[in-house]
Amino acid sequence: DRADHRVQVEDARLKRLLAAAAAGEALTGAALLVAPALVARLLLGAEVAGVGVAVARVAGIALIGLAVGCWPGPAARGMVTYGALVTAYLAWLGFGGEWKGPLLWPAVAVHAVLTVALALWRSKGVGPGEGEA
Repeated sequence: DRADHRVQVEDARLKRLLAAAAAGEALTGAALLVAPALVARLLLGAEVAGVGVAVARVAGIALIGLAVGCWPGPAARGMVTYGALVTAYLAWLGFGGEWKGPLLWPAVAVHAVLTVALALWRSKGVGPGEGEA
């Protein structure tokens, strides 16, 4: 009936809007990964250096995970994306970077375990957000 059609049209509009927002966040996240100092200068008019670069890159990874999670489809996909990327980046910092605080390796381990658990859960086709459009 007419009400169902209106709901379908609104759902389609929301999905397009969400996809556009997700694409914008993904581009910003990628820019933070590649050129964090440039993004900080353009967005905030300030310089970022030292450990701020590492933190900005983690923020970029988080934005990419958010974008993937907001893209139409299973919500857990965003957390798996974030977990995998932040695990890899934090491990890279631990092996070669100059910033190695006492919680770095525990953070790597926790993110790795949670990412694998979520990925396995998703592969079974069950879990939060599964089957959502």
